[in-house]
Amino acid sequence: TPRQPTCRIANSSSLIYPAGPDFSYLFIRDACTLYYPLQYISSNEFSKAIIMKKLLIVTTGGTIDKIYFDDMSDYQIGEPLIGQILDHLQVGFEFEVNALMRKDSLHITDEDRLMIHDAIAASDASHVLVTHGTDSMVKTALLLSDIPGKTIVLTGALNPARFRDTDAVFNIGCAVGAVQSLPPGAWVAMSGTIWDPKMVRKNRSKNRFEAAD
Repeated sequence: TPRQPTCRIANSSSLIYPAGPDFSYLFIRDACTLYYPLQYISSNEFSKAIIMKKLLIVTTGGTIDKIYFDDMSDYQIGEPLIGQILDHLQVGFEFEVNALMRKDSLHITDEDRLMIHDAIAASDASHVLVTHGTDSMVKTALLLSDIPGKTIVLTGALNPARFRDTDAVFNIGCAVGAVQSLPPGAWVAMSGTIWDPKMVRKNRSKNRFEAAD
């Protein structure tokens, strides 16, 4: 007997809810935990909800694109690698990369955030993936959450994409799945989980994202 679909919901004390006969919850199986329930009535409505004609990728820098030069952590932020990663994976959708800035997220200013906001708002894309440094990713996501009619997912990496043990490819894959599945709004895809930015924080001592208190 097939296992009944379930969904983990962040604001319900991590309870597991089964999908019922009249509606279902979508979740990203075996890759990410979905911290937002998606309810749909019919397969036709669901199909319309996830169609992505083109993905806009806005890159802002951060660890995901860092290049380290020595053991003293001297680095610069290089060309964004997400386009190469998606090409290598031979993804089945069209995408456009807008390399907006190359900054460590600790150096991203309020003016920079407004630039990111305005670039996304001005685009005709309804699906947007933003690569961003992890230290201020949540702050940027909160600012972007007021953009109507667009599903925006922010992701990054705790280890550079050029490192062998990077989490970049996993996080990008998680974000790509999320941006095609979630309703309009801004979301964070990190640590194998899709987060509402109001419910997440970065734990710097453990180097991971976790539920906010």
